[in-house]
Amino acid sequence: MTILIANAPCSWGVDDPSNPWLPSWQKVLHEAALAGYKSIELGPWGYLPIQADELTAALNQHQLSLVAGTIFDDLVSEAHFPALVKLTHDICRNLKAAPGAEKTHGENKPAPYLVIIDFGNPARAALAGQPAKAPRLSSADWQTMMKHIVILSDIAWKEYGVRPVIHPHAGGCIEYEDELAQLVQDIPHSVAGLCLDTGHLYYSGMNPIAALDKYWDRIDYLHFKDINAQIWQEVIAEEVDFFSACARGVMCPLGSGAIDYPQIYQFLRQRHYRGWITIEQERDPRNADTSLRDVTASLRYLQSVGF
Repeated sequence: MTILIANAPCSWGVDDPSNPWLPSWQKVLHEAALAGYKSIELGPWGYLPIQADELTAALNQHQLSLVAGTIFDDLVSEAHFPALVKLTHDICRNLKAAPGAEKTHGENKPAPYLVIIDFGNPARAALAGQPAKAPRLSSADWQTMMKHIVILSDIAWKEYGVRPVIHPHAGGCIEYEDELAQLVQDIPHSVAGLCLDTGHLYYSGMNPIAALDKYWDRIDYLHFKDINAQIWQEVIAEEVDFFSACARGVMCPLGSGAIDYPQIYQFLRQRHYRGWITIEQERDPRNADTSLRDVTASLRYLQSVGF
C-alpha cells in the first residue's frame, strides 16, 4: 500500500495571509522539507509566491511539490462569488504550472486537488462543534452554495484538470453529519470528490472511521489532524469559536490526541488506499516556533504505526 504524506502551511498558523504574525513562507518550506515531507499545500492565495516561475523556483529549492490549493471562503455570498471564480483560475493555473505531487493513486482521482471549504459565516464560526445549536442555512442559501461549488468545480476540473474536493470544516456551513449527507446528494462524484478530515469530523461530533466508511466511494483526498480531547471538551462547553479553540491548542500532533490512527491505518489498508494524506495542525501563528517539532513528530508517528 503506497500512501503519500504531505503537510500544509496551516500547521505553521497560516490561514489568513493578512495576519501580521505569520512566519515567512521561506521558513515554512524549509521546515516542511527538513521534517521529511516531499509535498505541501499552497495555503491561502498570496502567501506563497503567486508568480508561477518564482513559486516553482521556491519549491524546487526545497525539493517540494504541490499537492493541493485551497478556497477557504464564504461560498454563499453572491456578491463575493466573482472573486472566487478569479481565485479558482489563479490557484489552478499555479497548480498546473508548479511542480506537481506524485500521481500514484488507487480508485481515487490523483493530485493536484482544489480543496473547497466554506468559511465566513460568523454565526457558524462561533458555534463550531455545536450541531444542536449552530444555525443552518436556509434552503435557498444552501442551493446557492451548491451552485457556486459546482461552478468552481467545473472550472478546476474541465479547464485545468485539477480535481475539486469538498472539505467539511469546523465552523463552516458544511460541517455536520446532516450537511455532509445532503452535500453528497446534491453534488455527484463526477463533479467533485470529498476531502474528509479526521480532526474536523471528530470536532463536529462524527466518528472519523464511520464517516470514512460511509463516504468511501466519494473520497479522493484525506486530511489528518488530531484533537486534544480535554481542550476540545472545554471549548465545546464554553462555546469557543473555532480559531480561538485552535489558538488554545485544540489541535495537537498526531498520536498525542483522541483519534485512533492505528485503527485508521488498518481501515485504509483494508480499503487499499493509495492516495495522498495531508497532515495539518491548525494553530495561532504566534506559536509557529514549535511547528517544526510538531510536524516532524506527526510524520514520525504515522510512520511508526505503518504509514
